[in-house]
Amino acid sequence: MNIRTTAVVMAVAAATLAGAAVSHAQPTPANAVTVYFTTPLENDPSRVVRLQTVSTPRGGGNSFHRHPGDQWAAIQEGEVTFTIKGQPPRVLKAGDSVYIPRGTVHRNQNLGDKPSRSIELNIIDKDKPALELVPD
Repeated sequence: MNIRTTAVVMAVAAATLAGAAVSHAQPTPANAVTVYFTTPLENDPSRVVRLQTVSTPRGGGNSFHRHPGDQWAAIQEGEVTFTIKGQPPRVLKAGDSVYIPRGTVHRNQNLGDKPSRSIELNIIDKDKPALELVPD
């Protein structure tokens, strides 16, 4: 067997083993995002304002990520475990809010026993993805 064939066989074997390990893990339930509006920021056409609600089922959440702008979030129902990468997690409850500066690597998880819902205001750079995933 030549080197290229050996490398392909090894890659397929590794992917198969990884797939088997992943198939036993429970999938993370997805967040439901409802965007109310996205509009240009007055006097600054390079940025947009977006208002949205994020509903997270029990056990749901997102991976570490960052935004190309500032974010404000207020918890309306349930609890959200908010983590800034490298810092201890904080549990936010209904009525709590958080400001997340541009580029802050963070994640939100619902580790509680009921769904959570938050409202978020983002002021982000126009024509850029709303978020960028960051490896754990």
